[in-house]
Amino acid sequence: MARRDGLRVTILIAVTALTRLLPHPPNFVPTGALALVSGSVLGGRWLAYGVPLAGMLAADLVLGLHRQMVLVYGCLAAVVWLGARLGGRRGLVPVTAAAVAGSTLFFVVTNLGVWAFDGLYAPDLEGLMACYVAALPFYGKSLIADLLYSRVLFGLLDWLDRGVSARQAEPLALEST
Repeated sequence: MARRDGLRVTILIAVTALTRLLPHPPNFVPTGALALVSGSVLGGRWLAYGVPLAGMLAADLVLGLHRQMVLVYGCLAAVVWLGARLGGRRGLVPVTAAAVAGSTLFFVVTNLGVWAFDGLYAPDLEGLMACYVAALPFYGKSLIADLLYSRVLFGLLDWLDRGVSARQAEPLALEST
């Protein structure tokens, strides 16, 4: 990837991460989608993980730190890894499958953490199920956001790529004097 393309993608991901600071419905943010895009475009390199995690941390420093940060950031890193497995496959099926997998992983792991560490639910199977049932509306919003924003971000990147390719294919026009 050219240095200019890497900078453009990094800026896009950072701006998307900062949207967590804007008013939005609970869990309806592009965080999972930007992690998928980062992994897909930047590969398994440190930048692919660093950019979305740094964007998340910047927002958390404003919004407030919380006890589930290790689990949340670990899930975000796992979604970057899923994106790296996508590579250049940006079709509807692979992106949808990765977005669903990322949303589901986040739901399962973070709510297991809420049940295990926050003391809000009974420490038994019934308490665990109650925790997951209570979190279903948030899962739905996260899933829809991940699906929507993934398509938007990958579509935007494809559009930008087509624009760059078209400009590179144009012959250099010489002005006549």
